[in-house]
Amino acid sequence: MGARGILPQIQMRKTRKMRAGVDHTLYRLRNMVERCFSKLENVRRVATRYDKTAESFLVFIDIPSIRLWLRHLT
Repeated sequence: MGARGILPQIQMRKTRKMRAGVDHTLYRLRNMVERCFSKLENVRRVATRYDKTAESFLVFIDIPSIRLWLRHLT
């Protein structure tokens, strides 16, 4: 919300009096991205960021990403 014009896509509790609508398609996509980051952080090197440069860090993120993608395909 606020200055960036971003709308939250998290479902509210049922007991809340002022409820805002949620775009369920965006909610599913957001959830998928968060799960992907969670799986990437299971790789210790990614979670602790041992690499000194941004390029080497991004290259190493490619390796577990490819492994997750291949696991998803099988």
